[in-house]
Amino acid sequence: MRVLGVDPGLTRCGVGVVEGVAGRPLTMIGVGVVRTPADAELGDRLVAIERGIEEWLDEHSPGYVAVERVFAQHNVRTVMGTAQASAVAMLCAARRGIPVALHTPSEVKAAVTGSGRAEKAQVGAMVTRLLRLDAPPKPADAADALALAICHIWRAPAQNRLQQAVAAHRTSGAPHTLGSSRTQPTPGISRTPGASRTPRTLKGPTA
Repeated sequence: MRVLGVDPGLTRCGVGVVEGVAGRPLTMIGVGVVRTPADAELGDRLVAIERGIEEWLDEHSPGYVAVERVFAQHNVRTVMGTAQASAVAMLCAARRGIPVALHTPSEVKAAVTGSGRAEKAQVGAMVTRLLRLDAPPKPADAADALALAICHIWRAPAQNRLQQAVAAHRTSGAPHTLGSSRTQPTPGISRTPGASRTPRTLKGPTA
């Protein structure tokens, strides 16, 4: 499995490609950052990010793209820029028919370090160790992109099994409830064993 991880951002968009399968040593294929000038127009910056990601897709041909899921922050402007860069990455992958997975920062940290509250330095150290690198990738955006790819490789088998189970459930239809075809007794009315089930006709007083 070859995965392109994307840590979205307008100024620095981290990208990293990791190859391998869960349970076996992973290999880093490439890592880098797509940069755009902060003083450029928004549209031009998004075009630059698109071109950069397209180049990575052309060069490495990943089977999956893992993008960090945008989460709420106090700085609305930062959130908007991150969301816009994230949308560009998803668009580039979808245009080529490449499956896209979204992972929250906590999911990535937990997968790589064992703690969803790990600091960036811890993530970088574990990425270095897991990929057997000489030093942590710089800047941190690049290390985060590799962590996203690692997270997806490790989580994909479980996600695939869950999706297959859901699909199988939908195709088989809703299960029948045990005993649903039997006639249920009317609440509040008890029957005596052996008693006749034929209702009796009540006779009024004889004239």
